[in-house]
Amino acid sequence: MEPIAMTPIAQVVGGRTEPTDDYWGGTQAIIRLDPDLYPVESTQGLEEFSHLEVVFFFHLTDQSDLNLGLRRARDNPAWPEVGNIGHRNMRRRNWLGISRCKLIKVDELDLHVEDLDAVAGTPVLDVKPWFAEFGPRGEAHQPAWVTEMLGEYFAPSAEA
Repeated sequence: MEPIAMTPIAQVVGGRTEPTDDYWGGTQAIIRLDPDLYPVESTQGLEEFSHLEVVFFFHLTDQSDLNLGLRRARDNPAWPEVGNIGHRNMRRRNWLGISRCKLIKVDELDLHVEDLDAVAGTPVLDVKPWFAEFGPRGEAHQPAWVTEMLGEYFAPSAEA
């Protein structure tokens, strides 16, 4: 396969400065679209949506820390070994993250959001409005260890 070149379209401004495993709830930040790439009217109509889907690059991750084989989430010995594709963390081949966050307001090219689990300075590769019809169809399920692991993920943080 041929490599794919991408250019960030925005950057996260404000919000958290350090990536952590939990307590992202209530975190507010701005996704600032690049004015060299987008005219102000590109966000027209976006305020009608409650949530966004954001694709971003894990720019603070040590790219030498890549294990494509089996490992335990958060190195917890109580949880099963799972292959790389069964994780959603930053240790991924292309270092991409996906977050669904609440859209608070649109101010020209500044998208004010809450519960975005990306830190200040994060390069944003794409932003899409959340369409309910693109959510899961049918019953969704996951292993119990995921529910246990993420129990505090979107709990309110002391900073929020």
